[in-house]
Amino acid sequence: MEILRKPILTEKASLLTEDLNRYVFEVNPKANKLQIKKAVEQKFGVTVLAVNTSVVAGKLKSRYTKTGFVSGRTPRYKKAIITIKDGETIDVYSVI
Repeated sequence: MEILRKPILTEKASLLTEDLNRYVFEVNPKANKLQIKKAVEQKFGVTVLAVNTSVVAGKLKSRYTKTGFVSGRTPRYKKAIITIKDGETIDVYSVI
């Protein structure tokens, strides 16, 4: 089971990284905090202080096309906000 799927690179995530030394990743929905912590420490060689998780609900999307009204939903996902020790960094751009 792959725990870490991809880093989330948004403006809010960038502010967390710069100010509080926190990194945001999309993770497997079945993974728990201990598994996420172990995966980050093994993959990046850093000391994880805390892991916060949340499940992001999918959004309803709809549009009007030539063939008619089309509606759907984006998939839901689980994200983890990982706090690491001061002085350590993760190069998230090498993971992409």
